[in-house]
Amino acid sequence: MENTEKTETIEITETIARSVTTTTKTTVQLPEAFLARMKVFEASYENERAQGLRFNTRKGSLEEDQMRYREKFGLKPVLWCREGFYYEAESRPGRSALHEAGAYYIQEPSAMAVVSVLDPKPGERVLDLCAAPGGKSTHLADRMQGKGLLVSNEIHPARAKILAPRFPEFFDRIVVDAPCSGEGMFRKDEEARNQWSPAHVKMCAERQQRILDQAGSMLRPGGRLVYSTCTFAPEEDEQGIADFLSRHPEFSIVALPED
Repeated sequence: MENTEKTETIEITETIARSVTTTTKTTVQLPEAFLARMKVFEASYENERAQGLRFNTRKGSLEEDQMRYREKFGLKPVLWCREGFYYEAESRPGRSALHEAGAYYIQEPSAMAVVSVLDPKPGERVLDLCAAPGGKSTHLADRMQGKGLLVSNEIHPARAKILAPRFPEFFDRIVVDAPCSGEGMFRKDEEARNQWSPAHVKMCAERQQRILDQAGSMLRPGGRLVYSTCTFAPEEDEQGIADFLSRHPEFSIVALPED
């Protein structure tokens, strides 16, 4: 979304469970109310889970790393992130000393899109407003190449209220990877499944709006703000962006480049 006045950008009960068996024979309990809304979601559990890693270009050459570890990890490029690659699950790159040394970061391929869209530049002032556990901050730092200012704020939304008055229209680019209902984590996170309910979705959506309001106040004229979640709930995604725009008509949505 782009702010037309300031030319800023933003790029956005009780639960009954049903068992679903994945291709790895793992049984996952999904909330019935969630499945009723996401009728096509259940079929996705029949597909293999995509797993990815992102090379740290501050530790080595991306071209050389790709060539060196292509066969070792069965690497295939993630189209929306030049540093990102899918790997074969049996290669277990998280157990390698290379991972401990910071040569690459294990990250969901979808999560890599956030920094690619934000497109931070060396020398800019960048804010990762809900930074924990830090994966996107490491990606931001890599893209900034050690030049500029990167502020990684912890995930607690109350911290945004402390930052906002001190940094009015200060940052060139802001990431809001908002705390959410975690529907995209159901496959691997039992706690996310257990916490889910329609009431929890509503609470998350309201909290996200408060965070976005604070983030918008810290973006400089001409800046860019990327909003992301790991959930499918429209209240937290499409409707959340629409609600923000209704309060901030100076912002507008910016289309992503096709490549």
